[in-house]
Amino acid sequence: MEESDFEGTLVLEKLAEIGKVDAFFEAIDSDDFDRAKSLMKQAKVDSETMAIVLKKMMEADGEH
Repeated sequence: MEESDFEGTLVLEKLAEIGKVDAFFEAIDSDDFDRAKSLMKQAKVDSETMAIVLKKMMEADGEH
């Protein structure tokens, strides 16, 4: 997946399927990269998408 093709909604849909959307947002808000990655793995998000999400978390620096 190209970063330009990234669709965050798909990640949230997968997290919703396992009931972990709130936990994921808490991990993002606290910059807990390990927890965010763990939750995405539980939701069966592919590794390329996980890498993009983690990169966007690092780049956000409070802007998003």
